[in-house]
Amino acid sequence: MDTPQTKISSARPEVTAALMAETGLDEAVLHRLVHRFYGKVRADAQLGPIFATRIADWSPHLDRMVGFWSSVALMTGRYHGRPVPAHLALPIGPAEFAQWLALFRETATEVCPPAGATLLIDRAERIARSLHMAVDSARAEPGAPPSLA
Repeated sequence: MDTPQTKISSARPEVTAALMAETGLDEAVLHRLVHRFYGKVRADAQLGPIFATRIADWSPHLDRMVGFWSSVALMTGRYHGRPVPAHLALPIGPAEFAQWLALFRETATEVCPPAGATLLIDRAERIARSLHMAVDSARAEPGAPPSLA
């Protein structure tokens, strides 16, 4: 497995540099986080089967998730996707979101410097709440804009 460079390409280089200095996060840390986290997800009895039936080639998914977390944590602007539609067809509910968050918290604490883990866990919790509400809303009213209230 290639180890990424610690230099991150960013649409907002000054903001990214400040966040990197403040949190200790960089491309290499995010790469380790994503790869270790999804290794745990794949081995998890509850979450593993959900992913196993949908992802055959993990490399593109992992690359996309590193880009996602780079955008979320370091404001790089690398991720351009639509998470709600991607999650609508998944058989996920409160229990799956809770397990996903538990594994993410555990992995962030293992892999990241304390300030970086705190930032990532906070963002993951917010994203999970918003995504859960949006998925529930979209399932209840197909075609309507997702409600985050």
